[in-house]
Amino acid sequence: MRAVIQRVTQASCQVDDVVTGSIANGLLVLLGVEEADGQEDLEWLAAKIFNIRIFSDEQGLMNKSLAAIDGNILLISQFTLFAATKKGSRPGFTRAARPDQAIPLYEAMIKQLSILSGKPVQTGIFGADMKISLLNDGPVTILIDTKNKE
Repeated sequence: MRAVIQRVTQASCQVDDVVTGSIANGLLVLLGVEEADGQEDLEWLAAKIFNIRIFSDEQGLMNKSLAAIDGNILLISQFTLFAATKKGSRPGFTRAARPDQAIPLYEAMIKQLSILSGKPVQTGIFGADMKISLLNDGPVTILIDTKNKE
């Protein structure tokens, strides 16, 4: 799994001019699922997202987690995070999981993050043409890959 985590002061998702998810202060998480992903990847990544300390403390240092600020999550599925760009100019997406595998993992991530945060996770619609609006705070943007745990 890959996640692009963005610290935001606000973010929302629209599908066909209907808002499907909207948050104030928190994290916009773009989530990509690949064929090799499973429950272990999901649990590790959910804990990392929830516990990552990228919010400012009283001294302006990134020392606070989502829980510490009582923040929110907007989770968006994004298969393009597994784009292969080595050859040619058109990206390939063969590493991205097919919907029959990706949807259950995406839904399980929603559930796991809701459990960890104690509040509903806002979402987009899997596979839809989504329009994402955000106000990136910092900006702070972090990429996490469960297959490359640096």
